[in-house]
Amino acid sequence: MTESPAAEPAALDRIARLEEKVRQLPKVSLHDHLDGSLRPATMIALAAEIGHTLPADDADGLAAWFVQSSTSGSLEQYLEGFAHTTAVMQSAASLRRIAAEYVEDLAADGVVYAEVRWAPEQHQQEGLSLAEAVDAVQNGLEDGMRTVAEKDGLIVVGQLLSAMRQSDRAEEIVDLALQRRGAGVVGFDIAGPEDGFPPSRFAAAFTRLAEGMLPATVHAGEGDGVASVRDALVSGRAQRLGHGVRIAEDISVSEVSEETEDGEEALEVSLGEVARWVRDRRIHLEMCPTSNLQTGAVAGFAPDGEEAVLEDHPFDMLHQLGFSVGVNTDNRLVSGVTLSGELARLAVAFDYETAELADFQINAIGAAFLGYEEREALSALIREAWQ
Repeated sequence: MTESPAAEPAALDRIARLEEKVRQLPKVSLHDHLDGSLRPATMIALAAEIGHTLPADDADGLAAWFVQSSTSGSLEQYLEGFAHTTAVMQSAASLRRIAAEYVEDLAADGVVYAEVRWAPEQHQQEGLSLAEAVDAVQNGLEDGMRTVAEKDGLIVVGQLLSAMRQSDRAEEIVDLALQRRGAGVVGFDIAGPEDGFPPSRFAAAFTRLAEGMLPATVHAGEGDGVASVRDALVSGRAQRLGHGVRIAEDISVSEVSEETEDGEEALEVSLGEVARWVRDRRIHLEMCPTSNLQTGAVAGFAPDGEEAVLEDHPFDMLHQLGFSVGVNTDNRLVSGVTLSGELARLAVAFDYETAELADFQINAIGAAFLGYEEREALSALIREAWQ
């Protein structure tokens, strides 16, 4: 991760200590890609079985390669590493293994509820049907949940089926999502290049989802700006926004002459109509701080001529203005992060107390694609543990 210039040894030590503390507490993950979160050792073993050449032949070296590749500042370059991850995810057996390990790794980081997103259409190179791919992942998720339960742990994981914007297969993925609802699938997503592939391109698919009463989250406000967010809300009928970070471009902040009671400079904040709608309607923002730095999504918020650091991320401004924000990893392998680590870095960067980190979990569980009773039960568990 790109650290702040202020990330001196003392700050890094505080992050490490806080990460360990947060790891013990129950958390919610709503934006994490299966094909971006493999174990390096598993990748090496599976690649050897199929004869695929990886950029490194040891687990530590492979993990380092992904992080190095992800810090280009470009979403397109960030995505290049997925050619290696998807290469080893083309059989039912590999998908099942990877999904099971995914659950175990989340549980080890203290996650109790997660929605894992992935694109079945990217796993058909060796002849799997879309349905076979989804069933293989579901079998793996259930294997992982069973393993965690056997160790007296708790985790629930549902699938979000993603359609890749550039391949025009959204209708097929919607069919599949509706068919597998109640059998592990909890919602729908579109992913891939945002610029040039607006949600309006898939309006008919989103209408079918709405008619079928299956919720959708939409990647928007990451690689493109406010217009993309508006289209996600209008054409995509998004109930959550994947990233959504550039909604901050619809917010203007200016200094006013008077000072606040504590002597700070007073600021005047004005929300545009899209930002106001997102805030007032509590459209949840699935924020991924490290990933947003790596892909350049927050580059425009840094001072002129400077590289963006975590303190430039509009996360805190959005939180302070009352938006529903949550914290996520996006791709744990590719970005080299954990959910506990992301929370710890945010806490140090913005001076958050534990209560605020707990609020982000409550925001997320409130936006989860679960039934009311399940959300209330998990919310109670989270509140009690964090208090």
